Amino acid sequence: MQHLNDVELMAEIGGENEAAFAELLRRHQNLVYGTVYKLLGQNASDAEDVAQQVFIKVYRAAPRYRPEAKFTTWLLTICRNCAFTHIKRNKRHLAQPLVYQDEDGERETLLPDPAAISPDDTLLHREMQSAIENAVANLPQSQREALVLRQYHQLDYAEIARVMKISIPSVKSLLFRAREMLRLELRKYMGTS
Repeated sequence: MQHLNDVELMAEIGGENEAAFAELLRRHQNLVYGTVYKLLGQNASDAEDVAQQVFIKVYRAAPRYRPEAKFTTWLLTICRNCAFTHIKRNKRHLAQPLVYQDEDGERETLLPDPAAISPDDTLLHREMQSAIENAVANLPQSQREALVLRQYHQLDYAEIARVMKISIPSVKSLLFRAREMLRLELRKYMGTS
């Protein structure tokens, strides 16, 4: 199954091939979980539940799947829809910091972890890291989503537009406003006023 691409796997899954579904799950579970985790504001339990819902939807959609866009764009659209349905159902606001969890389960924040931080800089580093996480968490949902798709998944503007179902100029506008809000919120750390 490893030699098949995602579209071929979806065709196999549509024919109820469980090994194909297991391979697709293996390939994309980190992408799905990480995306949902970020969109839900770091709620691990909810992220696991929603990630399972995403793969259930993928499995059920397999017989009807048509590769009209890149597979990962289609998959991220399902992630987005499931996360928003969960948020609406639970009437939660995303107010947790944005943290990326890599394949090894290590947590990485928006700030890279420098190889060596002097003891004097540790407090400032933590304060700045917390400020960045809070600033991102406080972005309006659409801006936060566009930022996650661009910064963490390196999607281009057209792919973000497809996932969010908006125009490319709207994506650019969301990203500009998100970055501007972050710049204003974090100006004391950037040495500007």
